[in-house]
Amino acid sequence: MSEQFHDRFQKWKEQVNRTNEKFPERKEKFVNKSDIEIDPLYIPKEDQLTNDYLEKIGFPGQFPYTRGIQPSMYRNRFWTMRQYAGFGSAKETNQRFRYLLDQGQTGLSVAFDLPTQIGYDSDDDLAEGEVGKVGVAIDSLEDMETLLEGIPLDQVSTSMTINAPASVLLCMYIAVAEKQGVPKEKITGTIQNDILKEYIARGTYIYPPKPSMRLITNIFEYCAKHVPKFNTISISGYHIREAGSTAVQEVAFTLANGMAYVDAAIESGLEVDEFAPRLAFFFNAHNNFFEEAAKFRAARRIWANLMKNKYQAKNEKSLRLRFHTQTGGSTLTAQQPDNNIVRVALQALSAVLGGTQSLHTNSRDEALALPTEESARIALRTQQIIAHESGVADTVDPLAGSYYVEQLTDQIEEEVLTYLERIEEMGGAVQAVEEGYMQREIHQTAYETQKKIESKEEIIVGLNEFQVEEEVHEDILRVDEQLEQEQVSQVQQVRQKRDQELVNQKLEKLRAAARDQKENLMPHILEGVKAYATVGEICHVLRDEFGEYSGV
Repeated sequence: MSEQFHDRFQKWKEQVNRTNEKFPERKEKFVNKSDIEIDPLYIPKEDQLTNDYLEKIGFPGQFPYTRGIQPSMYRNRFWTMRQYAGFGSAKETNQRFRYLLDQGQTGLSVAFDLPTQIGYDSDDDLAEGEVGKVGVAIDSLEDMETLLEGIPLDQVSTSMTINAPASVLLCMYIAVAEKQGVPKEKITGTIQNDILKEYIARGTYIYPPKPSMRLITNIFEYCAKHVPKFNTISISGYHIREAGSTAVQEVAFTLANGMAYVDAAIESGLEVDEFAPRLAFFFNAHNNFFEEAAKFRAARRIWANLMKNKYQAKNEKSLRLRFHTQTGGSTLTAQQPDNNIVRVALQALSAVLGGTQSLHTNSRDEALALPTEESARIALRTQQIIAHESGVADTVDPLAGSYYVEQLTDQIEEEVLTYLERIEEMGGAVQAVEEGYMQREIHQTAYETQKKIESKEEIIVGLNEFQVEEEVHEDILRVDEQLEQEQVSQVQQVRQKRDQELVNQKLEKLRAAARDQKENLMPHILEGVKAYATVGEICHVLRDEFGEYSGV
């Protein structure tokens, strides 16, 4: 044990040296306020080593990655501060993006409005009253050009929270990059593209599961060849948790969905190491501080073992669970909204101590409306204070070795594996979704939680205890109702000035490709986008061929 431990420790030191050559440490010397030097990593003394230490905990940057996926974590670079934003028009959202970048944000994260999320244009009857309300309205390439105006796509990575029409929005992003002179091989970012959790928890699906899985694997295949630096999916537990799941259910159902995507990609003819290094995950940071930190550590370990043992992945990058975190929107209260600043700070800290790669901190007023500029700034400052003032980023995995955290990590892992075995016995995540299994589990948990809140068994400060008399909050962001008419007019103008015959040709080629089960749809969607076919027009072609999903 001692010899193996020292070999692994030496390997870790070599990894750190290589990392430092590429990305020098943030400081020449890390010290605390008492001038005590902080080591990059703290490990057990030899007489404290347990037999399963290397198997379960190990070293950061090494299998099973419990302590983090990089050897030095934040001593070299902080996590990406990626504030989620989007409202109204592309022009307004572009202004918010520029503001956040000026304030020190290090990556973009785009929220789309509901019509865009479910593949309808702003002038569709079904879009009425929803245009630009919960995100930015994107109808055509022209809107995407406006959204990203003045933002260098070879320098800024962008995350896009879009699922059913993910292929369309990704193609728009590629087209804008090319217009900027940035080849698609160089763009970086993440497309959410996780349709299974839409059936489970969120509801912005369009097509049935099987054609939806085809679109996802088409993106995997296309990007592996042409957009190699872009993360092709962000497998999301966030919305599963927002729907009411426990931390264990969040990890279990997310990893089950991840396995389903891996299975589908392999079935389509891809080798696991062709696409697995670009898989990414998206988790929630909730209120129970230690449970959340342990959850992230357990998720990394489980995924590493699955990829190595079940899927026989050989590339180390295929084993590493990389994840973005967003603080818990469902934990925010409309009552005493300034309390949300404290909630978000604790949640964000749990994500950092859990080893997140990027982070969004919610704003204090999001239980009331989209965040104001001031609230968005406070949310970003929360991350910056954790990064620059708290000292938690100066050493790797500072919670490691805690009796409580390590045992909690083991217990979460055990319960997650029990769920995964059950889902596997059912035939996998797709079958479990179609039978409504995960949905029922989440609904039952949400019901039990609500009962605890109503009985005050679970205290929510300001909501069911410690209330005060409050005035109506006037200083909230309101989307101008006039915006919808302007957006409707804009998409109609796009249709008038484009080459309609060319658009028709591209849409018919897409229709023919959709009928051919073996053809990749991405090149056809990209051609349609470049001709200024709209999101709605492209999605309607696929609706005609694939049908629409009506739920369990």
